[in-house]
Formats: sequence, structure tokens, C-alpha cells
Amino acid sequence: MSWKGFTKAINRAGTSVMQKTGQVERTDDVAFTENVATAKNLEKQAGALQKEAKGYLDAVRGISAAQLRIAESVESFYSDASEPAIAANAYKRAADDLDGRIARDLDPPFRATVLEPIGKLSSYFPEINKNIEKRNKKLLDYDAARAKHRKLQEKPSDDPSKLPRAEKELEDAKLLFETLDDQLREELPQLHSLRIPYLDPSFEAMIRMQAKFAEEGYEKMGGVQRFFNDSVRDDYASGNLDSQVENVLQEMRQLSICGMGS
Repeated sequence: MSWKGFTKAINRAGTSVMQKTGQVERTDDVAFTENVATAKNLEKQAGALQKEAKGYLDAVRGISAAQLRIAESVESFYSDASEPAIAANAYKRAADDLDGRIARDLDPPFRATVLEPIGKLSSYFPEINKNIEKRNKKLLDYDAARAKHRKLQEKPSDDPSKLPRAEKELEDAKLLFETLDDQLREELPQLHSLRIPYLDPSFEAMIRMQAKFAEEGYEKMGGVQRFFNDSVRDDYASGNLDSQVENVLQEMRQLSICGMGS
């Protein structure tokens, strides 16, 4: 920090202390404070959306990778050409195809149409916060210049040049503050009002890709069913398969190798 910047920081800290003790009048702006609060809330929401959207993509990639590992493990149980082995191989091919489609057809578009736009929205907030902080500092300078000018008006100095200098300092402080203040008063409400039209395309793209992922998964896994025996598909449709599986599990529980037998 330069010496000039250091002295400004000291003066502002002194002004802030005097405002707290009532020696310098504080400018309170309820409307601007509300705009800032709205912007802070939007920043928080955008950050959460960015985090959860990335979490969704990571979860989809994780599910796909886990499904492929399961398929590889199931296929490794078979070394013959039986119907179950053919079905296991079909499951492995379907899982492998789905994993490739996700890496090729879901990941890049999701990043381009969802993650990048949300990330771009979030990237604006550091600069916005920087300007808000700068505006607050200029307001302190303005309040200090007004207090100094008022004091010289109420109690003129023996030095006749002090009041004109104070007037010039007040005009300069007012101009700097109002320039930044006007900019933020225009931009903060715009940022909030544009959030929906900005995010709408990303939201639509996210829904479309989620639907595509679910449809392709259903289609691929549904295709594996044709490799099962007709009776298995009929038992599954009627609910009999559940009871058969439960009977097998009950028999396994009675085996000593499960650690639950007598």
C-alpha cells in the first residue's frame, strides 16, 4: 500500500470511529442497503447452484463408472456360453456404451451449457463486491468532507483559504461518490432482474440432458432384458421373482458360511 493509500485508510478509520460516537453524521441509505443485500443473496444462490450442478455431473459420472465396474464383476463370474453368461455380457456392453455416451454426449454439453454460464455469473460478484466496498469508502470520504465544510462554515478559520479548499474537497468527494453510487444503483437491480432470463437456457438444457440420460439408461438396460429367459421376465412382471429371490436369500442365511447358521 502506498503512503497516500495508507493515510486515506487511517483517515477513513477515524471518520468511521467519529460516526459511531456521533461526531460525524453518517449517511444511511436504506434503498441501497437493500440492493446490496439482494446482490449478496444472489451471490450465495449462484455459488450454491454452481456447486450442486457440478455435484450432479460428478454423481452421474460416478454412477456410470460404478455401474461399469459392477458389470465387469458380474461378467467375470461366467466363463461359459450359457444364457446367464450371455445376459451378463450384454449388461457389460450396455454399461460400457452408457459410460462412453456420458463422457461424449453429456459431460461436454453440460459443462458448456450449464456449468460455464453459472460459473460466469458467479465470476461477476468479486468485481461487484469490490465496487460496493469502494463506494462505501468514497461515502466515508464524502461524509468527512461535509463535516469538515460544515464545521468551517459554523466556525470560520483565521485562514481564509481553508473554506474554499474545503468546498473544493467537498465537491470532489461528492463527484467521486455519486459517480460510483449512480453506477451501482443502476447495475445492482439490473443484475437481479436479469438472473432469470440469463439462467433459463441453462435450466432448460439441464432438464433436457437429465431426461436424455434417464431415457438412454432405460433403453440400454431394457435391451438387456431380452437376453433373459421368458419365464424370468414374466416372474419379474408378476412380482414372483421377488419372492424367489427372498427364498434363495433365506436358504443362504441358513448356511454356516453366512455366519448366521446354528
